[in-house]
Amino acid sequence: MRFLNRSEAGRALAEKLKDYRARNPVVLALPRGGVPVGVEIATALDAPLDVVLVRKLGVPFQPELALGAVVDGVPPEVVVNEEIRDTLELPESYLAEATAIQLKEIERRRRLYLGSRPPVDVAGRTAILVDDGMATGATMLAALRATRHRRPAAVVAAAPVGAVDTIARLQAEADAVVCLLTPLTMGGVGQFYQDFRQVDDATVAALLAERATRRGHARGDREQLGA
Repeated sequence: MRFLNRSEAGRALAEKLKDYRARNPVVLALPRGGVPVGVEIATALDAPLDVVLVRKLGVPFQPELALGAVVDGVPPEVVVNEEIRDTLELPESYLAEATAIQLKEIERRRRLYLGSRPPVDVAGRTAILVDDGMATGATMLAALRATRHRRPAAVVAAAPVGAVDTIARLQAEADAVVCLLTPLTMGGVGQFYQDFRQVDDATVAALLAERATRRGHARGDREQLGA
């Protein structure tokens, strides 16, 4: 099975998550690919949409292989695959340098994606973290741990597709893991989409701004009706 694109996958995943509509949800998408998926879920659940600014830490000469991931925060949340680090004998200095580079990129994205909009408060709410797929799960794991620090009532990891062993690892960190496709082996997320073109920064910023505007209008309409 393959999804047509991220939007179609998001609508299918939203159907699986529909029971969370009554649990005061907030949808936290992992940029960039998780945002089109998250938009569909936030719309279906009538939930606010925000992002978790997380970046993968790649290994030298093979950046697609995840050494770990870093999430913005005070302090930043860093998750490292110690097996990969030990196998490649990567020094602590490499990890520190890679983390610093990705934190600069996270700050750039924050300014571009959110502007002056403050982050959505997740305290006491069900935080649903969304990506377009979970292969190694490094970025989702870091995002889950960072989100826990913000005191949500529960954290849920959700993606249209996720490797079986990755899901098993994430179940130890999340209150629930929701996936539509769970292949035993997974070469890459893109193989499960017909259209897996890269999502650019401008698209992410536009989707987030549009959702925030629609959410604000809907809230205003409800307040007028209740007045």
